[in-house]
Amino acid sequence: MTKVATILLLLLVSSFQPRPKKHIIFFGDSLTAGYGVAPAQSFPSLIQHRLDSLHLPYSITNAGVSGETSSGGRSRISWVLRQPVDIFVLELGANDGLRGIPVSGTTENLQAIIDAVKTKYPSARIILAGMQMPPSMGATYATAFRNIFPSLAARNKTALIPFLLQNVGGIPRLNQPDGIHPNPAGHRIVADNVWRTLKPLL
Repeated sequence: MTKVATILLLLLVSSFQPRPKKHIIFFGDSLTAGYGVAPAQSFPSLIQHRLDSLHLPYSITNAGVSGETSSGGRSRISWVLRQPVDIFVLELGANDGLRGIPVSGTTENLQAIIDAVKTKYPSARIILAGMQMPPSMGATYATAFRNIFPSLAARNKTALIPFLLQNVGGIPRLNQPDGIHPNPAGHRIVADNVWRTLKPLL
């Protein structure tokens, strides 16, 4: 076999080798965990299905915990970061808002999580999922809470999902009876919201 033929054969064989998978971690609360829906119906699972259908070499870890606050996330982030991460999607804060936790505390906790990711994996891309509070929490608090996410994204130069529940929040037919958690149809829309921000980073 000539040298050229050998090189061509090696190139052909390497083209069929599976590319090493990159890792995406979805780190959040019950919205990420898929509370009230089958695991395959949660938006992280729907994103994984989309990645697989496009033959993109990414593996998703769903690190969502129902009831998680930003403080709880801060306490467990080092454990989650034991696994490699190329893209980190941070979805926390909603439970802080529903409990009326001061905005300064939520901001501090989210910043600490972002710092932990940057320190352990400097090349990882971070996506921050924006959240909003209902008017019942008071206009002043709701506005301050909403501003947490674009402010942190700008400060840390991270990607931002403006509002994770865009076109889902407050729409009864897209939510479970509790009016808070998306149903399967709602999760499909949430997956689209996430995909618009995630796709350019792949």
